[in-house]
Formats: sequence, C-alpha cells, structure tokens
Amino acid sequence: MNFATLPKIELHCHLDGSLRPETIIDIAEREEINIPSFDRVEILKDLTAPIECESLDEYLEKFAIPNLVMQSKENIKRISYELLEDAARENVKYLEVRFAPLLHTAKGLSIEEVIQSVLEGIREAEDQYDIKGNLILSCMRTMSIESAFEVVEKGKQFLGKGVVAIDLCASEEEGFCRKFVEPISLAREYGYRVTIHAGETGIGENVLEAVELLGAERIGHGVFIRNHEEAYNMVKEKQVVLEMCPTSNVQTKAVASFGDHPIHQFHRDGIKVTVNTDNRTVSDTTMEKECRIIFNKFCMRYEDYKEIYETSVEACFADSETKERLKEYMK
Repeated sequence: MNFATLPKIELHCHLDGSLRPETIIDIAEREEINIPSFDRVEILKDLTAPIECESLDEYLEKFAIPNLVMQSKENIKRISYELLEDAARENVKYLEVRFAPLLHTAKGLSIEEVIQSVLEGIREAEDQYDIKGNLILSCMRTMSIESAFEVVEKGKQFLGKGVVAIDLCASEEEGFCRKFVEPISLAREYGYRVTIHAGETGIGENVLEAVELLGAERIGHGVFIRNHEEAYNMVKEKQVVLEMCPTSNVQTKAVASFGDHPIHQFHRDGIKVTVNTDNRTVSDTTMEKECRIIFNKFCMRYEDYKEIYETSVEACFADSETKERLKEYMK
C-alpha cells in the first residue's frame, strides 16, 4: 500500500502538540519570547518526546514551549491553519483538532476569542486545501470542575459552527470520571458529542466509567481495556470507538513496543479502532508514518485499511453531508 496517496481521516490530534518548530522560532523572535533555543534542530529536541520516554507525565512536559507562543489571536489562527495545511499535504481529508482553550488565556484572551481564532485558521485552510476540519474542546483533568463548566458554557455558542465535541485530557488518575459527571452531562444537553481520554495509563476501569458515567462515544487511546475484562467487553458490545495513537503509546509506556500494541488484536476481535497521530511534533510523526508502522508490523491488508477508514468516517463528529463526501474517497 502507498500510504502517502491513500485518503486519511484523523480523529485525535492535539493542536498544541503539532506546531512547526520554525513557527515557534519565528513567533518567539518577533515577540521576544524566551525559549531554550532559536536553532531548529535544538528546539526540535525540546519539543519532541523521546521514544524511551519514562511516562505520560514526562510526555506532557513537551507542551510547555508551544503554549508560550499560543497566546494571541493571530498566532493561534496561524498555528491552526498550518496544522490543517500539514495534514492536507499528507492527504488527510478530515481532521478533528482538539485543544484546551484555558491554556491560551494567559495574556488576556477570552475563551471565546481563543476558540474563534482556531476556527478561523481551520476555515482558511479549508478554503485552500481539500480538507475539512472540526474542533473538540478539551477540559484539563488537572483543573477545577468549575473550569470545565466554563469551557462548556463559553464554547456552546460555537456548536454547529465548527465545535463538535468535548473532551477530558491531561494526567490520568483512577476514578477521574466521577469528578466531571455534571459538566459533561451539561455538555451533552447542549449538543456536544463526547470523547474522553481514558485507559492511556494502566487503568482500564476509567474506560468503563467514561462510557457509563460520562456517555463517551469515543475513547482516546483505551489501550488498557486489554487488562480489564469488563471494560473490554463493554467497548466491544457497545461498539465504542477507540482513537489509537501507536507512536505516542510507545513513548508514554502505554505499550512496551510497536509489536506489543493491541490495535491489531482489537481490530481482529471486532473492536472499532482508528489510527491517529496524537501529536505530530511531540511524537515526531504523521498519519502516513502511523499507518505504515502498524500495517507493516502486523501485515495488515488493504481491506483492513478500508475497514478502519470506514470506521473513522462513521465515528467522526461531522455532519452527514461531510461523511458521504468522505466515503467517496475510498470508492
């Protein structure tokens, strides 16, 4: 298979983990922002998590530098545009971008201004390239429950205008879902779709609770259902879709190696899986690279690729017209 030319869909991609190093340097020089280096090779080392990363928490440290340059409307719009431009050049036809608006209010932007800036960048890229984008608003599990309510409330005016879903992300602790039942329930009432980071670390029960308590339709990662029979069976029976990110999962030690990744086993057993980058820069990856690694490692066939593509179409939070158009690319 020529993964470069195949159409692709990505459902799990963090904006602040996917910046071009050149853009960070350019903004930092222009705005006199202090970053560790203004050399592309050196700054890339600070932005990219090593494959021998110790944990998810160490991986998450790589987001500090990007957020320094994502504190103005112009910069956020530019970075959003560039992400879709990069994805379009990989033949990604549909991309759901996720980010935490509250991380970009340090210099006075309102949550509404932050969201609007991302949407403007997405729309500008759509005008230039054969790609469609939508936006998922992430609430940080490390922040207060009040902050989650704030994101839900202030993001609702953008529903139907590019914002499609709510998410919980950041460090994963056992039982985190119980804390966020009320804001996520409110989000569902407003019309947000729900995808939750869960089972990225060794807590399969979090996946079970994300679906049962929060109404998650999709799960970010979900690796550790393989160690939790009840969660595994529930995901399989309810056809909850897993947004799997192979390189990231190796880096964060969710899996020991690519060969240990459960994506192929899950797929063969009838669990709905999708392939994603998680973070293009932090994981030094692309959709082409993720597909090549997994499909070659497990000797998966074109029929498998088509099935996973079709799963991605059905699972995406786009409107029916967009879904029909995406199906046409694989005919």
